[in-house]
Amino acid sequence: MKVSLSWLREYIPVDLDPQEISDRLTMAGLEVDGVESLYDYLDNVIVAQVVQARQHPDADKLTCCAVDIGQGELSPVVCGAPNVREGMYVACALPGAVLPGDFKIKKSKLRGEPSHGMLCSAAELMLADDASGIMDLDGEFVPGTPLESALALDDAVFEIDLTPNRPDCLSLIGVAREIGAFTNPQNEVSLPDVAFPDSQMDARDIHDFVSVEIEDPQLCPRYTAGLLFDVTVGPSPLWLKKRLEAVGLSPVNNVVDITNFVMMETGQPLHAFDYDDIAKSQIIVRTAGKPGDAPLEFTTLDSKRHKLDPEMLMICDGERPVGIAGVMGGENSEITDTTTRVLVESAYFNPVSIRRTAKRTGIASDASHRFERGVDPEGTLFALKRAVSLMAQLCSATIASGIIDAHPVKAEPVVIDLNPNALNVRLGTSFSSDEMSGILSSVGFGVEKKAGTQDDGLLQVHVPSFRVDVSRPEDLSEEVARLWGYNKIETSYPLVKAQGRPLSGRLVLRNKIRQAMTGFGFCEAINYNFIRKDACERMGIEAPDKRTRMVEILNPISDQMSVLRTSIIPGLLESMARNTAQQVDSLQLFEVGKVFYDNAPGEQPEEVEVVGGLITGNRWDQTWYSKKEPVDFFDLKGVVQGLLDAFQTSGVLYERTDARACPYFEPGYGAKLTKDGLVLGTLGKIASDVGAAFGLKQDAYLFDLDMARFEKAVPQAVQAVGLPKFPSISRDMTFIVSKHVEVGAMMGVIEAFARKQALIEDFFLFDVFEGQNIGGDKKSLSFRMVYRSASKTLTEKNIKKIHDQLSRKLIDDFDAGLPG
Repeated sequence: MKVSLSWLREYIPVDLDPQEISDRLTMAGLEVDGVESLYDYLDNVIVAQVVQARQHPDADKLTCCAVDIGQGELSPVVCGAPNVREGMYVACALPGAVLPGDFKIKKSKLRGEPSHGMLCSAAELMLADDASGIMDLDGEFVPGTPLESALALDDAVFEIDLTPNRPDCLSLIGVAREIGAFTNPQNEVSLPDVAFPDSQMDARDIHDFVSVEIEDPQLCPRYTAGLLFDVTVGPSPLWLKKRLEAVGLSPVNNVVDITNFVMMETGQPLHAFDYDDIAKSQIIVRTAGKPGDAPLEFTTLDSKRHKLDPEMLMICDGERPVGIAGVMGGENSEITDTTTRVLVESAYFNPVSIRRTAKRTGIASDASHRFERGVDPEGTLFALKRAVSLMAQLCSATIASGIIDAHPVKAEPVVIDLNPNALNVRLGTSFSSDEMSGILSSVGFGVEKKAGTQDDGLLQVHVPSFRVDVSRPEDLSEEVARLWGYNKIETSYPLVKAQGRPLSGRLVLRNKIRQAMTGFGFCEAINYNFIRKDACERMGIEAPDKRTRMVEILNPISDQMSVLRTSIIPGLLESMARNTAQQVDSLQLFEVGKVFYDNAPGEQPEEVEVVGGLITGNRWDQTWYSKKEPVDFFDLKGVVQGLLDAFQTSGVLYERTDARACPYFEPGYGAKLTKDGLVLGTLGKIASDVGAAFGLKQDAYLFDLDMARFEKAVPQAVQAVGLPKFPSISRDMTFIVSKHVEVGAMMGVIEAFARKQALIEDFFLFDVFEGQNIGGDKKSLSFRMVYRSASKTLTEKNIKKIHDQLSRKLIDDFDAGLPG
């Protein structure tokens, strides 16, 4: 919203500096984004004196002038104005100036005579309509003085960023009212005179020429109209053009410009119809059709065709629509140069209806911007009278007797009971009732002490009709706070000691995972929850797998984001593809996020939080002391084990995963993590065909864990033990088993056995061997058992029985043999 300072001064006296006005408006809740001078284009225009003037030797209508521009030497300027003479003070545009119309001034020659500038008329500088000659400045001036300073042209334009709840300030009068509240002394807004001039009244009655019918009063509670005869359509006077251009509007013609002028002045949008295009002299306010009707098409003033939904509110004549109510008029009734009779509309429309229509048609007009936020329901008649009065003056028109005011639904006045004590408690202030009354009255609220109540301090506040955003005591508290000044309210703290609430276990877990993964050298990826619909197909996942139950987006950003993800893997693979495409070959990524599974129609999707990680490329870069080594499955397994260790989570087994459950893993390179029969997640090498489907050209290793299951596996408490007092003793055992035996299975048996034996402190696999010496389908596994007692030093005798029992159990359970 642009606001001109000189325009504001027509309604309220303002002597404050533009920057001070800007600061005070911002503190009052009307944030000013910027302040600019309206006459910036006069930067290189100065006051000059014509010292010499002679006839151009080769042109009868040109004069060669020598002008004093305040730089010591006279400057040559060729002028074509008939009123140029020696001794006069003129406006001179110097080389480099850019005048309205993007007219650039530069040094040149005219018919062989040098000209280093231009002597300007008032019209050329958009200061007046006079274009008959150059400006003849009255008085004494110092040559070289900027014209803006010499003529006191100090208008400024404020760019105000209004919040949606303040439609009353989408007008010059509304902003002037706000400024009047902080001037000292406070000034009231002077409204323009809207009385019709007697000399331009026509005896013909408007009701004999047009009728108005409102079919849906809930969508249009009020519709007013005025009629003018003998209208002369033409260019607007300069003052009107400058007013509109100052606030960012382009002049069209005097009739249209007046409707825009009044809209900016009062905040009430208006529309002018060519009366002769109104069929059957009727205005009918109705919806475009009935539910189920086929959409109609309508051409608006900008010559664009729009499909109309049946529930859209339209302005119609006796035969057809002539405007989209509150949004834009129709091309079939617009004002043209041949228009002689004008019907002016000023109405109040339902804000929700207008917003819905504007969104569906894609039309964002100044009118819809105001209507959808809420205009003054009592301001329609005032704005209509103002527009009709101006048209009579500027269009040489006569006004039909009477005004149509169809008002089927009256706006209920809003009266709020305000408790001053409650307001002071809410704001932390100590205002008296009189102080509150004065603050609220400064912006148009009516305040009086409520009679007949036990509480003598209770106030009754009458909310003005233009403040559609105020409906409860809390709104009045905000008004008092912003008008008094938020910066004046002292900061206070509660007397009770604040106690922080402990973080949820899931949030703590999530943060610790992030810390651990970044400690391992991983970078966190944040991918969209939306993925391609064929993600499961590219991963080889088929129904009835749960991950094929995708939630489709009704209005997707693109076909690349058409469904909610059911796996975190596609996002990580696509992140890898983007990075490797930029020659980032070695990568370690992790992501914490949610996946979504579709449920029955009408139900919310199931949300599951997961953590995933990916590695690819080399363990380290090639240097003078090392060579490149590609990462493999065991690098990824080490990361996962490190994550488990970081949470003191033991007893997790790595078991071969079913190819049907994880078809995206290379056969023989996929594993699942289980603890007490609960599957925590999976890890493995991405299959080459899946990698190719995602545009990958190198191996990738990936894991994903279910956060809820992982949280269950993490011990709730960890008990610390003292340092051992007695030494440990280690013994090894080696078994020859089938290649198909999983090490994890054997480790599980050892762990179960160790739980029952207090002397077993630790165990681990330390060697794996495969070769022809032991058979092509066999492998040798060597485990180290660590024994320790808390009460004595162990001997071979103490552990032999336990060691032999464990060895026999492993031989029996896995059909194992001992080395020869």
